[in-house]
Amino acid sequence: MKKTLKIGLPIATCILLIPLITMLFSREVNWSFFDFLVAAVLLYGTVFTISFILNTFKSKTQRLLLSVIIISAIILIWIELAVGIFGSPLAGS
Repeated sequence: MKKTLKIGLPIATCILLIPLITMLFSREVNWSFFDFLVAAVLLYGTVFTISFILNTFKSKTQRLLLSVIIISAIILIWIELAVGIFGSPLAGS
């Protein structure tokens, strides 16, 4: 397994565990199975995409630029799904 996957997959799993553990102690966080599924697809998809980028491109500039673009897009998608900053049909609110 590539080094980026050995680091990225546990980080993504820990991020997914945060709302799961929080749901045990608080009623404020109420995720359904579908919420966890979407979050897992976004997080693990990001890990695999960045791993692909880091293993495919040799230029540090290209690797950094593409990784920043991917992470920025994922953050915007996550925010849109959570609170709907753009008002799309996928908005969470």
